[in-house]
Amino acid sequence: MSAYPWVEKYRPRILDDIINQKGIIKRLKQFVKDQSMPHLIFAGPAGTGKTTSALAIVRELYGKNMSPNNTHIELNASDARGIDVIRTIIKDFAKSKPPHDIPFKILILDEADNMTAPAQQALRRTMEKYTKNCRMILICNYSNKIIPPIQSRCVVFRFSLLSKEDIKKRVKFVAKNEKLQITEDGLNALVDVSGGDCRRAINYLQSCGTLSKKIDADLIFRVAGEVPSDKIKKILETALEGHLPLVLKLLDDLIKEYGLSGRSIIKNIHQEIYDLEIPEKQKLELIKILAEFEYRLSQGATEEIQLQALFSRIALLQEAKE
Repeated sequence: MSAYPWVEKYRPRILDDIINQKGIIKRLKQFVKDQSMPHLIFAGPAGTGKTTSALAIVRELYGKNMSPNNTHIELNASDARGIDVIRTIIKDFAKSKPPHDIPFKILILDEADNMTAPAQQALRRTMEKYTKNCRMILICNYSNKIIPPIQSRCVVFRFSLLSKEDIKKRVKFVAKNEKLQITEDGLNALVDVSGGDCRRAINYLQSCGTLSKKIDADLIFRVAGEVPSDKIKKILETALEGHLPLVLKLLDDLIKEYGLSGRSIIKNIHQEIYDLEIPEKQKLELIKILAEFEYRLSQGATEEIQLQALFSRIALLQEAKE
C-alpha cells in the first residue's frame, strides 16, 4: 500500500486525465475505440505527458487483461538498447503472437532519440515485418533524431508545453493533499521556473516541502537554483550604466547567496533582456555577447574570469553609444 493513497487514487490512468493536449488525446481515444492504431511517435518537451499518454493507451486498450511483458513492454534509455537488444528482446517480443483476447501488443520505447543509428536501422525492419502482432510507440524529445525511415512508418504526435494555469491547478491539488501552504507569489515563481514542465514543478514543490510547510517565492528560487528577476535586472541595468565595480560586487553577492553557475547566470540574463527599456539594437548586441560567453563557458573556460569579462563587455556598450 502506498504511503500516499491519494496519489494512487488520482494518478492519471486514462486519457481523459491528461491535460493541455486535447487534439492529441481526441485522436488517441479514437484509436482505442477502433481497437486499432499505427506505429506512433510522441515528440515534445519533457514533462508534458508523453509517457503517461502511452501508458494510458495500454490501460484503456487492455483493461483488466493488461499484463507487463505479455501485452506490453516498456524500455527506457537506462536499459541496454543497442543493436543486439533490437535483434533479440525487441524482435522476440514483436514476432510472438498476442494473447487471444487482445488485438495486438504494444512496445513502448522511451527516449528513443537516444538510440544509436545502427539500432534504429535494425528496428525499422522489425516494425514493418511484425506490425500485425505488435505496434510500437516511440517517445522522444526531438523527433529529428529519429531516422527518416522510422518516421515514415509512424504517425507523429507533437506534445506542447503545459499552460501556466494547468500547472497551477495541479500544483495546488498536490499542495492541498500534502498539507503544504504555498503563497500566490510562490505559485507564480514555481510556474516560471518549471518552464512548462509539470513534473519539474512537482519535484520543486516536494523539495521545498521538505524545508518548510509554508512555501514562498524566495524558497522556490533557492531550491530551483534560480534568481528573482528583479535582482538580475538590477545587475544588468547597472552594467549598462557602466558601473562595473558595483556590478562585480552585486554579482559576487548573488553567487554567494544562490550558488549559481556561470551558465545559469547567463540564462537568467537572457530572459530579462527582452523586458529592458533600451534600443532594439542594444538588445541584439547583448544577445550576441551572451551567446559568445555561453560558448566559452561550455568549452571549459574559468567562470569568474568570463563573467567579469562579460559584464565588462556590457559596460562598454554604454561607452560605444556615447
